[in-house]
Amino acid sequence: MFRIPHKITTILLLIIFCTIVIQAQEEYPKREMRAVWVATVRNIDWPSKAGLTVNEQKSELINLLNVHQENGMNAIVFQVRPACDALYNSKYEPWAQWITGKQGQAPDPFYDPLKMIIEECHKRNMELHAWFNPYRAVTGYEDVILDSSHIAVTHPEMVLSYGKNKYLNPGLPETRDYVTKVVADVVSRYDIDAVHMDDYFYPYKIRGIDFPDEEAFQKYHGSFGTEEKENWRRNNVDLVIKQIQDTIKVLKPWVKFGISPFGVWRNKSTDPLGSDTRAKQTNYDDLYADILKWLREGWIDYVTPQAYWHIGFEIADHQKISEWWDTNSYHKNLYIGLGVHRLNKKSKYKEWRSNKQIVRQIELSRSLPNVSGNFYFSSKVFIKNPLRLNQILRKKMYPYPALIPVNPSLPGKPPSPPDNPEVTSTRDSVFISWNHNIPPAGKGYFVVYRYKDKEEINTDDPSAILLLTNKPEISLKKRFFISRRKYKLLITSVSRSHYESEPGEIIEVKY
Repeated sequence: MFRIPHKITTILLLIIFCTIVIQAQEEYPKREMRAVWVATVRNIDWPSKAGLTVNEQKSELINLLNVHQENGMNAIVFQVRPACDALYNSKYEPWAQWITGKQGQAPDPFYDPLKMIIEECHKRNMELHAWFNPYRAVTGYEDVILDSSHIAVTHPEMVLSYGKNKYLNPGLPETRDYVTKVVADVVSRYDIDAVHMDDYFYPYKIRGIDFPDEEAFQKYHGSFGTEEKENWRRNNVDLVIKQIQDTIKVLKPWVKFGISPFGVWRNKSTDPLGSDTRAKQTNYDDLYADILKWLREGWIDYVTPQAYWHIGFEIADHQKISEWWDTNSYHKNLYIGLGVHRLNKKSKYKEWRSNKQIVRQIELSRSLPNVSGNFYFSSKVFIKNPLRLNQILRKKMYPYPALIPVNPSLPGKPPSPPDNPEVTSTRDSVFISWNHNIPPAGKGYFVVYRYKDKEEINTDDPSAILLLTNKPEISLKKRFFISRRKYKLLITSVSRSHYESEPGEIIEVKY
């Protein structure tokens, strides 16, 4: 019987191991944004309906976060201001009716949903992005009983009706000041990681009906040096974006400002710089949101275009849109928004009848040099788990934890590594503690890497990440080890801005 010499066997095993490590590094980024939108307007995601008891609301929220954590997500985008109302204890706007069923009525017994979700996210080493709608004042106003403190009641001169909704008039200077004041209140009082806005600036156009801002246009357009209403409208949005960014950075320079625009900036048929799409409405021409200008001028810190179509869709191809944004991100952090809400085994598009479409879209994002992750719409999809979406994320796409990408727009530097580790072993566990110089939970965290005794140390390999923790200690149970083997553990410190330190000293563990 032919036997392979021991030396050759060792070499072959080494080659196989190195191949696995290289594949893990290439296929699974160590740093990747994995975020989920939690929409509260009309109870889309949370709470499941208005009028639940406080305990039921809290239980639903905890369940959402647990599912997202198990799926490998590292950020939550929580809608705190759907329509000049609040999912938090606001100084300026009434409680949203989506909590109790009545606008202006606080939860009873009282709790603050924003405060709670921030704390719960940070416990799980997840970021919390506070999601605001800047202009929408009342959604479905014919069916809403407004609280006496709502701005549509206290300052009706600032509000315009269009379709079934009411909007703050973007052409008024007092609107910019009011929206900025609301955002500043949250940034100053809550420990959020980012301010987030989606695609709703000027409302999507209703055919044959112009947005009723002629009076403001006649009063203010001359001061901006433009005679065209379209340019004036874009300038109005430019001004509020710049004002909000400046305000955030004065209050808390580490808080990011991100925009999630409609996927199409402009069609190539309208502008040679646009994407090869045929969208009926676009950011620039219809929503008056010049996203590229905001990126170019540095007025936002990240962009997440909503590319909710499938790969190969004739009117708006997900791949073409992703590739277009990849070349037009102006060196700002770029994440692609994925429409998992379209997954349905009965969809009229065969592409959405299988979870393979989402796998292809994640793989496409990973193949593009300037894309650093994905946002998912929306949270309730993962509770329903269509087409075994959760399983495909946990087992195939996100089998290892991921650090959030560093944002070069934010200040920061690597912290010092942990030092003076102490190891205590018992029959069924190993307890390790260390000194550190980063603030407590929510302000920084630690990465624990695990290697076999003879294994080469490589902190770029995501498969070596054992766990992330915001506590300067860990207790490792038997399930983390293979019996009677030696392991090497390394621990790094990570700052709030996600800069990682050099590893601390090697910790040898025998179990």
